Amino acid sequence: MTDNVDIIPHQDAIIRLENVSKRFGDLIVLDDVSMSFERGRTTAIIGPSGTGKSVLLKHLVGLLQPDSGHVWIGDVDMAVANEKLKYATRRRFGMLFQDGALFDSMSAGDNVAFPLLHHTTMSAEERRAKAEEKLALVELKGLYDRPTPALSGGQRKRVGLARAIIMEPEIVLFDEPNSGLDPLTSDTIDELIGKMKAALGITFIVITHDIVSAEAIADRVGMLWKGKLVAYQETSKFVHSTDPVVKRFLERNLGHRW
Repeated sequence: MTDNVDIIPHQDAIIRLENVSKRFGDLIVLDDVSMSFERGRTTAIIGPSGTGKSVLLKHLVGLLQPDSGHVWIGDVDMAVANEKLKYATRRRFGMLFQDGALFDSMSAGDNVAFPLLHHTTMSAEERRAKAEEKLALVELKGLYDRPTPALSGGQRKRVGLARAIIMEPEIVLFDEPNSGLDPLTSDTIDELIGKMKAALGITFIVITHDIVSAEAIADRVGMLWKGKLVAYQETSKFVHSTDPVVKRFLERNLGHRW
């Protein structure tokens, strides 16, 4: 643990990673990572490609198991939980994938309602009403029947966000939510994430390369570098870090802003 990694009290944390390490062959992807995610706040995880961000995300939902360490979701340790308990714990999560992962054969609204079909006993009318409610929340009111191939890139991301929150999860994971979007659309997605947090009190964890977006949406920013957590601080402290690795990364991505 370095001076650039702030500690979140256990009682405030919804997720805790304790000394998590993971390697694939000779490649060390996560190296003794310890960090906590605060309930009801937005955390951005940044770092160069291949530094372990997406691998960390997969550990949170139990899709990968650490070689050592613990991944606590509440009082469940995903590192040792059986498949039944992992499945039950995953119900606490929603996920927005990088490409939206929408079904082009379905309408926008049917994509949003899809989890309800498989995980609830709601009627078709109830599922539609719930999906329309979430579409309105992401500013796509009236687009339930819009064919998915007719959606713009930004609309696809919004539909993906509506689907991520349809089951009213405690935690939503984002994998590069602004990938492939123009700056104005990217700003709109950032604003929506902020509104979702304020309206729903959800804990958001965002994997991103976009430092500007991270600053806009995150209460706290963590940086992975060669598998190590080199910084994890309140956003206002992070963007003015004097750590040479963090400074170099910010300067490379933001020019001379800092």
